Amino acid sequence: MQQTQQELLIISPYFVPTKRGYTLFSNLAKDGKRVAVLTNSLAATDVVPVHSGYAKYRTPLLESGVSIFELKPMATVIIQKNRGSMIKRSGSSLHAKTFIIDNKTLFIGSFNIDPRSARLNTEMGFVVDSPKLASYLADNMKKNQMQYSYAVSLTSQGKLHWETKEHNQLVAYDDEPHSSFWSRVGVWICSLLPIEWLL
Repeated sequence: MQQTQQELLIISPYFVPTKRGYTLFSNLAKDGKRVAVLTNSLAATDVVPVHSGYAKYRTPLLESGVSIFELKPMATVIIQKNRGSMIKRSGSSLHAKTFIIDNKTLFIGSFNIDPRSARLNTEMGFVVDSPKLASYLADNMKKNQMQYSYAVSLTSQGKLHWETKEHNQLVAYDDEPHSSFWSRVGVWICSLLPIEWLL
């Protein structure tokens, strides 16, 4: 990733970059390289505490120029109700772990960008040097992106803002889209706990 010259695309369902990852991605973006991340939205994730670990890096990453997209819960199938559990079922949840560097190099494996993958779990993956395959996957990630994900941005007041297309209309949200009040409270509570190393 540090060798990225033009573009780094990341697909990671559990995205908790930690300070080290934040520094890497923000430095790449500040150097004029495109860095884009696709991860689960709060409504699509199946583990609310992990979302809390990601959420605290969201604004700093956006401020540094990193593009963030969050998968919709209804991207592929109908959403199921959450009954307030910290681990929930979603109609659609991202599971792929893929990094694409400069439309040339591709990583596919079980490694999420989170502390658990880096320190606790035994992970594996393949690094593939194939411009054809890397370009194909990068193009597919970008194609119809606003149909299956929310584009996250910051308002002029520095507040989070989500945009997507629904029924060919641009729709905007000022809170985590399609999430319950209790899920948002759960994220806030978890963000106060010193549990990042476990996420």
